[in-house]
Amino acid sequence: MADHDLIVVGAGVAGLTAAMAAAAQGVSVLVIDRLGVGGQVVNIEHIENFPGFPDGISGIELGPALMEQAEAAGAELGLGEVTAVTRDGETWTVATDGDGHTARAVIWAAGSALKPLGLDREDALRGRGISTCASCDGPFFRGGHVVVAGGGDSAAQEALALAGIVGRVTIVHRGPRLEAQAALAARLNGVANIEIWPDAEIAELVGDDTLAAVRVKGETLEAAGLFPFVGLMANTAPLGDAVPLDDAGRVVVDLSMATSLPGLWAAGDVRTGSRNWLATAAGDGATAGIAAARWLRDRPA
Repeated sequence: MADHDLIVVGAGVAGLTAAMAAAAQGVSVLVIDRLGVGGQVVNIEHIENFPGFPDGISGIELGPALMEQAEAAGAELGLGEVTAVTRDGETWTVATDGDGHTARAVIWAAGSALKPLGLDREDALRGRGISTCASCDGPFFRGGHVVVAGGGDSAAQEALALAGIVGRVTIVHRGPRLEAQAALAARLNGVANIEIWPDAEIAELVGDDTLAAVRVKGETLEAAGLFPFVGLMANTAPLGDAVPLDDAGRVVVDLSMATSLPGLWAAGDVRTGSRNWLATAAGDGATAGIAAARWLRDRPA
């Protein structure tokens, strides 16, 4: 007999919304995440595109609020690095670094990881000048110059957060114009200590023990910090080759977020066609949670 009716992998917006929706239907739900509540959203200092918060909300507020709602509905939280998801008959096993959990159904909402720049010594300099969290590490570069790589919403939000802490921010974007939503782009243009370098790409990292500069367009640009936001990679490795992925490496699902395997759903950044917006992640989670609950109801344990 399975330990739970449903295991939700990922405690981000999609996962917590799925857990809340399913638990509200009387389903026993375990949420597993390696980081804790909120996932990567806790690193976002100011979220402006989540419905219901006209003045915005910080990720560190939103994550725990969603977990509180999920727990109030009856969901439980467990911490662990999920290493594999397998099925034996009608039972799913979610293996973690320290244990294994069984369930009758699984919702994969493990989110995405930021793409690396793919440069030599990038891993060695991570935490030594390279960061992906302005609110966490921005104060270490107070008064200095930092570079943000990327031109989407995340890069724009990070640059705006850094501009209030550091002396100068340079956005390096490989395209001719920013891809961030118009409101964010307009705000960037109104900040005096933000400079945008379009049609540019970081070619090399300079520095021995810590980052000292980056090379862009043949120029050496001194920088104490570098914040790469050049895209996302869906976290799907523990699923192996069990389900089809699209060309972007995301799980193929139908309108109910169901995969081709009975009892497995995918929601949020990891599913095909995702727009990488928190609002759509919440919608995905609600859809998957309700669908999973109905599926379980039709198949008594």
